[in-house]
Amino acid sequence: MVDIVTRVNNVVNGFVWGPFGLALLFCTGLWLSVRTGFFQFRRMGYWLRHTIGAIFTNKDVTAHTSKEDMAISQFQSMCTALAGTIGTGNIVGVATAIVSGGPGAIFWMWVMALLGMMTSFAENVLGVYYRRKNEKGEWNGGAMYYLTDGLGAKPGCRAVGRVLAVLFSCFCILASFGIGNMSQINSIAGNMNAAFHLPYLATGLALMVVTALIVIGGLKRVAAVTEKLVPLMALFYVAGALIIVVMHAGNIPAAVAAIFKGAFNLNAAGGGALGYGISQTITWGFKRGAFSNEAGLGSAVMVNSASNVKEPVHQGMWGVFEVFADTIVVCTLTALVILTTGVVDLESGAVLAGVQDNALVGQAFTAAFGSFGPKFIAVSILLFAYSTTLGWSHYGTKAVEYLFGTAGSRIYKVVFVCMTVVGATMKLGLAWDLSDTFNGLMMIPNLIGVLALSGTVVDITKNYFARRVRGEDIEPMWSAFEEYQKEEEAEAAAEKAELEKAANK
Repeated sequence: MVDIVTRVNNVVNGFVWGPFGLALLFCTGLWLSVRTGFFQFRRMGYWLRHTIGAIFTNKDVTAHTSKEDMAISQFQSMCTALAGTIGTGNIVGVATAIVSGGPGAIFWMWVMALLGMMTSFAENVLGVYYRRKNEKGEWNGGAMYYLTDGLGAKPGCRAVGRVLAVLFSCFCILASFGIGNMSQINSIAGNMNAAFHLPYLATGLALMVVTALIVIGGLKRVAAVTEKLVPLMALFYVAGALIIVVMHAGNIPAAVAAIFKGAFNLNAAGGGALGYGISQTITWGFKRGAFSNEAGLGSAVMVNSASNVKEPVHQGMWGVFEVFADTIVVCTLTALVILTTGVVDLESGAVLAGVQDNALVGQAFTAAFGSFGPKFIAVSILLFAYSTTLGWSHYGTKAVEYLFGTAGSRIYKVVFVCMTVVGATMKLGLAWDLSDTFNGLMMIPNLIGVLALSGTVVDITKNYFARRVRGEDIEPMWSAFEEYQKEEEAEAAAEKAELEKAANK
């Protein structure tokens, strides 16, 4: 039975993460880039000012919402989304890409990220535009909602939109237990045992207690933790990686040259035919890039839709920044750590240090920090992997809520918490492969929806810049639903009147 499941999974995985799936992901990002006039490049200064720049200049971005308001702040939504995306893929995934596809795979990770920025932008725009409120007053948004109410509203597409929404939700729930929970906890337990000799069960029990205290408390509690955890873990890892790169600064030109040369080089994947070498490099770069930043999977949009933002484009710009931070910053630093410390061959990516790819980054840190290296990586993986678990707990919750309502989400949270112990103590094997497949299966219905609604994304973006940049007096496009549109407009008018009153005092 296990053998049959394995064979079937390999076929499906080869489809969703093979040429078809990766081409669909690439073409979606390219199509959205073209339709928006390459927004991620042309408006780079604008989206940086209104995301990371706004954290320091606009208190509304970081201000917590009131107890009555079930939405979370823009900063909290960004941190929770990054918590779900910045994980072991930023450490182990980069090493796997280099070993399997050569240093040139990093170039194709960049390409996938640069195009994926607009896929993430579109997902967030659609997520906010088609979101709805549940009985508790929380915003519910995500691929299942724009598939149902966006794609489903097109002539003859009602049933298609609903079926795709159900499929997406089912795949999301299954992936949340695998890649979102057990595999992450298993990585933590293994690294903590190797670095600090902590028993697997002890790690699992400790994380189960912490997870219960956070996850069962709902999104606001998850967001309150991630807004502190994500900046901490990012600064911790980036500082350590920068120290190593600076220590080996003389090797940076050779490392960068290897990346660009390897992107099109005959020897990119350890030799062989030119076509095969380049295809392996591109495949592994695209695959690990998509796995790392999750642009196109439709996962992060579920937390971005819970933001207290009114403008869909504002949240779309946070999606652009999230991909930038995840891949262009964190993954690039990991790649430079590996390529500048001499643990791999710069021509082929072959391991020189005599370790497997999942320990390659640890070996690079050991080369620079000595015995402290493995401990540094163990703590980094603890922070990265556990933050991913918190982010995915929300994704699974919202998928269950779409299918079964809020009562079902409460049962899901209890099961999710219990699975942390299982993840810490079991040998994953097939479970990891299956969850990787379910993760990829989320992508197909999501991208169908994003492509079908790309015109809506363009219209909302044009409407935003007409109002916010050119000052045109036109009705904003904030929600697909009239009741929410009027509600948002009334709130905006009240806020404007309050500001004018305060200015006249």
